[in-house]
Amino acid sequence: MSFSSPSSGSGRIILAPMEGVLDPLLREILTAVNHYDLCVTEFVRVVDQLLTKKTLLRLCPELLQNGKTRSGTPVRVQLLGQHPQWLAENAVLATEMGSPGIDINFGCPARRVNQSCGGAALLKEPEAIYKILKAVRDALPAGQILSAKVRLGWSSPEECHEIIDAVLKGGADELAIHARTKEDGYKADAIKWEWINTVRPAINIPLIANGEIWNASDAAQCRKTTGCADLMVGRGALQLPNLGAVIARNEAEMPWTTVIGLLLQYAEAALLQPRSDYLASRLKQWLVFLKQHYVEAAELFSIIRTIHDTDAFIAQLHQAKTKWA
Repeated sequence: MSFSSPSSGSGRIILAPMEGVLDPLLREILTAVNHYDLCVTEFVRVVDQLLTKKTLLRLCPELLQNGKTRSGTPVRVQLLGQHPQWLAENAVLATEMGSPGIDINFGCPARRVNQSCGGAALLKEPEAIYKILKAVRDALPAGQILSAKVRLGWSSPEECHEIIDAVLKGGADELAIHARTKEDGYKADAIKWEWINTVRPAINIPLIANGEIWNASDAAQCRKTTGCADLMVGRGALQLPNLGAVIARNEAEMPWTTVIGLLLQYAEAALLQPRSDYLASRLKQWLVFLKQHYVEAAELFSIIRTIHDTDAFIAQLHQAKTKWA
């Protein structure tokens, strides 16, 4: 029996982990203007040692706030690696520090990650997925949730059956499936929501559908096609900053004048960090997504794309806010 079922809009909305994008500052901003039931952090790589508390706090400062953003959204630490023992020990540390459960990354398609046998590379080794999840599950207290994020396979969605079997036998409590293979990358026309519906009847834990959800219509279609009530949104949440609220509460899409305020909010918060030299590049990255939805973002990006000086960059943001006020 499947744990997830289609509904007329009910179900969790989860903010996906996005490596190099969804940092703690952006989590604060997006959870403050949305309804999200859960966030998952960028992955922290585990090799052959116990991470320091400082490392985990840098990844997830919300651990100092009972594992939640200031607006109250739970934030789950995500680990990535290939060694069951070390993943288990670091999972215990993260939960002891306040993480509401642990997520294991088996889906990252980045070449640098896969070359070190992490992320989606493990999709080719279902036995390794099983061993990792079993070790982590055995190490965690029974009340702590262990979730896994996978793709349908490395090269073929047919591979998903063995992968899912490994996840279930390994003892995961929740499963998020990105409905593409590793080789599909992020190609829009490669999305395979129907495959999630195919495997759903065999899954007896909460099942979360992920991939190619950009607006409320996509969310409704994904729920209909996959049969899943729970959804995970990623790049769409960067393109439309209040996507979670649009899906969960039927709110109007955020106007550009409000989006400019969020960009400045991010900039001001980043200036308070020990290092803020990444500010311009991070906001340019966000604008690349925003310009897919807002024509004003494309105009702003053309103005600031060659600016690297932080003060000059922020000055342009203030000018833009005045222009579009």
